[in-house]
Amino acid sequence: MARPPESVAPAGHRERLRNRLITAEPDALNDQDLLEIILFIALPRRDTKPIAKRLLERFRSFSAAIAAPAEELARIEGLGPAGIAALKTVQAGAVRLAGAEVMDRELLNDWDGLMRYLNTRLAREKTEQFRILFLDTRNRLRADEVQSRGTVNHTAVYPREVAKRALELSASAVILVHNHPSGDPTPSREDVAMTKEVAAALNTVSVVLHDHVIIGNGSWTSLRREGLL
Repeated sequence: MARPPESVAPAGHRERLRNRLITAEPDALNDQDLLEIILFIALPRRDTKPIAKRLLERFRSFSAAIAAPAEELARIEGLGPAGIAALKTVQAGAVRLAGAEVMDRELLNDWDGLMRYLNTRLAREKTEQFRILFLDTRNRLRADEVQSRGTVNHTAVYPREVAKRALELSASAVILVHNHPSGDPTPSREDVAMTKEVAAALNTVSVVLHDHVIIGNGSWTSLRREGLL
């Protein structure tokens, strides 16, 4: 039997949450509170508390909910296209904010900031994604591009295409990045072999491969720091 539509939440409840968000520290609200507030705007005629609860039951955390694929969010009863768009807007804003922290900085001197940015982008992706960070002569970010997307455990990488794109962007150095949707950032033998192939291709065009970073769920591995590059 279908659940009857939720009514609008009491105005006092919404106002209290808004005031806490505006006047208190950001961590004064829990995950459910934050989801409710986001959905207030997208679903003004609905009681968003039950929807927020369903999101947390399914995805376990605020960050996992906003990063979930749209097709999975569409299965949450009561959310709808407007609610999905609101959650994905917050995710896009988080990525943009993290990206602003690494722009115009020498990335090798701000490794913690770079890892925050990469974790925001990749830690909760459901399929493998291979990204390339192209750096200028001062190791500042010139471009961050997706080279390929794959399955839950594989993505194709083409060393010659990496080298070609580095030349097109007049990049002096490159950092390779990809995620392991399993959450374990331990490099595979294939990861190590591919890294060496890309390094060799870049060497032919005098571009330095600084590192290859693998992102897990809240953790990461640097092949250079592991002595694998």
